[in-house]
Amino acid sequence: MSVDGGPPGRACSRLGEAPEPERDPGLQPERTRLAWRRTTLSGTVAAVLAMKTALHGGISVAGTVVCALCCGLWLGFLALAHHRIRVLATSTEPAALAPRHATATVLFTVALAVCAAALVF
Repeated sequence: MSVDGGPPGRACSRLGEAPEPERDPGLQPERTRLAWRRTTLSGTVAAVLAMKTALHGGISVAGTVVCALCCGLWLGFLALAHHRIRVLATSTEPAALAPRHATATVLFTVALAVCAAALVF
């Protein structure tokens, strides 16, 4: 039994209030890791298709530059995703994604999509 008279493992914030349940993340961290892996795989497919499109009609300076840019963006996103997957795997209660990492991830993703779209059109 806990100090406040409630069931073990629960704590009351004030007298007379219902006890607050402990946080049970369940499978949420695993689902988040899988989502990061799926997104990384999607980015890989987009980068490979962008490179294939850039080099399809022959090697050109513009195609090579956009291809290199796509590869660089993909590697940046891959590094951020791998870091986040590692954090999620090593901690029972991982910290929230840092705003600078979230911003960088969004920028890498949008820029990769723009580069891929530029190669298609």
